[in-house]
Amino acid sequence: MSAVSDLLSILDVERLEDNLFRGHNPEAGWQRVFGGQVIGQALVAACRTVEGRSPHSLHGYFLLPGDPKTPIIYDVERIRDGRSFTTRRVKAIQHGQPIFTLSASFHIEEPGFSHEATMPNVPDPDSLPSEQEIRERVMPLMPDPVRKYFERDRPIELRPVEFQRYMSREGLPPRYHVWIRTTGTLPDDPAVHQCVLAYASDMTLLDSTLVAHGRTVFEREIQAASLDHALWFHRPFRADEWLLYAQDSPFTGGARGFARGAIFRRDGTLIASVAQEGLIRFRPDLATK
Repeated sequence: MSAVSDLLSILDVERLEDNLFRGHNPEAGWQRVFGGQVIGQALVAACRTVEGRSPHSLHGYFLLPGDPKTPIIYDVERIRDGRSFTTRRVKAIQHGQPIFTLSASFHIEEPGFSHEATMPNVPDPDSLPSEQEIRERVMPLMPDPVRKYFERDRPIELRPVEFQRYMSREGLPPRYHVWIRTTGTLPDDPAVHQCVLAYASDMTLLDSTLVAHGRTVFEREIQAASLDHALWFHRPFRADEWLLYAQDSPFTGGARGFARGAIFRRDGTLIASVAQEGLIRFRPDLATK
């Protein structure tokens, strides 16, 4: 629960004045700021300039690596306030330079036609190894970089369906499924759940671009970084209840990987869609450093 409290504190950006906010970074010892943190903080900043409407989509571009030792300033531009839609543009700034830009659109609630994709038929989260079981049974078999990642105290619990991929270099069909939820209860405010999901949506998506190659972003010789990120919210949900993050990668090439994600509630309701392109470089020279 302490990790969730820390996450909520990180997302609670400080208002400096109208349209200007400051976000702080966790003391996690990372070399650069986690992309999901910047997405989440930017969305929080945008939400705090809009009343009575929820975000339905966001599109972001990562421009420079974030410095974890320096607070991030979020400058919100009020692009449009229409009768049905509201648009905000957010610029994240460090050392006088933009490191990330976000465009977010907000919409009033309206009735309309409805259909949705079907949730994949995968094992229920209760039938998969828990975090404790992974620590005891699976982690000793994992490569060191992967094991260190799963050993961290994280605010988001992950239960990978295809967890065996972390224990071999066998190429598999370019699909990946993982159940996600926060490790503690969140406040009831729907905006909190949306911003937490925005944070979590960047955690495993780029890694799915390497499933077909039997590799992971945790390997020393893989240089990986998110380039852009898009997220669409479809239905209400709670991020502290199990959500299935179904991912696939239709293309990887030219040192870039592209991945898509569909996020479902446990009852099969599609609640969000995600798309991301990232840098995927194979750097054998890094393996010896």
